[in-house]
Amino acid sequence: MSEHFRQILSSILEGLNATIWAALGGIALTVVLSFVAGLALLSPVRLVRFVSRLYVEIFRGTSEVVQLFWLFFVLPALVGFKLVPLFAGILVLGLNHGAYGAEIVRGAVNSVPRAQYEGAVALNLTSAQRMFRVLLPQAVVEMLPPFNNLFIQLLKSTALLSFISAGEITERGELLRPVFGSEIVTIYGIELVLYLLLAVVITMIMRALERGGARRLGRTPVKRNRRGKALETAGR
Repeated sequence: MSEHFRQILSSILEGLNATIWAALGGIALTVVLSFVAGLALLSPVRLVRFVSRLYVEIFRGTSEVVQLFWLFFVLPALVGFKLVPLFAGILVLGLNHGAYGAEIVRGAVNSVPRAQYEGAVALNLTSAQRMFRVLLPQAVVEMLPPFNNLFIQLLKSTALLSFISAGEITERGELLRPVFGSEIVTIYGIELVLYLLLAVVITMIMRALERGGARRLGRTPVKRNRRGKALETAGR
């Protein structure tokens, strides 16, 4: 291992902590906003639906980079208060991806079979009980695959924080270019591998949640032998 490679790797890894925190913070905020806005889109109250739809369309229909610049550069000029770069990045990541997540939540709840809703009504459950005891537990399992994609997209969007000097791995790599210009393949190669590894970790966690959620709903996949013959019945 060359001395240059060790220096480049060490420098880029210094930004790994910021990337991970940005991704985790963004994911946490995305989940909260997705459920709040997504359920609000299903509200019987027109004003609640309007406010939620306004949020979704604004953040889904405008550039994430421009949103970042507004929060970090324009907002301080308007209110005289500047956010910490990493915190500003987490806010933008959460607000932007939460708008996409809201549609995932809305679609998943609407995909629950109508019979489940009618059965809950027949049991004389309240609206809140129908949602949180019957519809949402089933809908969450349907949300997990699209949320997996959304979280990976959010992870890749953490690279945008380099525009505001948040100290994540993309910025660390860009700072190395003037010094190690001849090692550009190494710099970007390391960044690609790090993003890939983080994406794989997210996918593994989400796949585990998918399997756990499916088992809770009695959707355990049928196990088969080498000839394709079923060994057990799913859900037993």
